[in-house]
Amino acid sequence: MAISIVDYELPYDTHNEYDVSFHGDRIHTLVTHSSSIVDSWLAQTNLQSRIVGLDVEWRPNFNRSIENPVATLQLCVGPDCLIYQLLHTQHIPQALYAFLANRSYTFVGVGIGSDVEKLLLDYGLHVANAVDLAVFAADRIGSRELRNAGLKGLARQMLGKEVQKPNRITMSRWDNQWLTCDQVQYACVDAFLSFEIGKHLNV
Repeated sequence: MAISIVDYELPYDTHNEYDVSFHGDRIHTLVTHSSSIVDSWLAQTNLQSRIVGLDVEWRPNFNRSIENPVATLQLCVGPDCLIYQLLHTQHIPQALYAFLANRSYTFVGVGIGSDVEKLLLDYGLHVANAVDLAVFAADRIGSRELRNAGLKGLARQMLGKEVQKPNRITMSRWDNQWLTCDQVQYACVDAFLSFEIGKHLNV
């Protein structure tokens, strides 16, 4: 099995932890809406890597007049992933504002421009140094069609890894207070792949 998840089923209202296994890598994943736990994650995670995988999810917009806000922010540094439920947090910690605004980190993702714009509009979170992996890969390799590649295509081409992106999860209720294991696995792998592609390309 190329992908699996272990749910630690912690007895807390504030957070839960999971291990997501993906093509031989094990990603320890923290899911929380608590600002103090995000503070701790930022303080304790090994942030020596200057590359950080970034992704966001929100409830799909089925009504054109309603733009749903970002529900989750995923950050991945190596084997450590944070899924921060922004929609359910009481306040965003200052440490997260400072981390995202720190230009010594490069936040990477596919189509990251729109994610960064939405984080700023919805929560005032400013990501100072963001790199779109599709654009970067196209320029680095000299292949213009890569500019239109999604994460799935880039993961296949850059890492030789297949990832499934089923519609039932992509279009699911990301605004729920409790995410399903399928949602956690999906959100974690997206951020992890962004980190791995960024590292592979030496962004």
